[in-house]
Amino acid sequence: MPNKAVIQTENAPRAIGTYSQAIKVHNTVYLSGQIPLVPDTMELISDDISAQISQVFRNLSAVCKAAGGDLNNIVKLNVFLTDLSHFATVNEIMASFFDQPYPARAAIGVSSLPRDAMVEMDGIVVV
Repeated sequence: MPNKAVIQTENAPRAIGTYSQAIKVHNTVYLSGQIPLVPDTMELISDDISAQISQVFRNLSAVCKAAGGDLNNIVKLNVFLTDLSHFATVNEIMASFFDQPYPARAAIGVSSLPRDAMVEMDGIVVV
């Protein structure tokens, strides 16, 4: 069994189930899915998709920072959307949070997400 380290920060929403915000194995960090919860209130930021996408990136950023990196250390990003017509909005907002080269990415349409969020993202980080 590889040596695992739990990554935890109060600057991102606390886990609402049996999982960790992230797990680090050697120099790889596996980010759990983040939905657009505001860390202080544990409530959805808004029902506006742009606000939700931005909050998810802020949450992922906080976990990346706790792991010793930043969003630009993400090598694989998975985006889950309840409406794939918002994909262009993801691209627009993502460009303001990331530098090139952008991570490898998948976009998956799903029927629902926890807390009725419209977007969730997880990823793999190398630090």
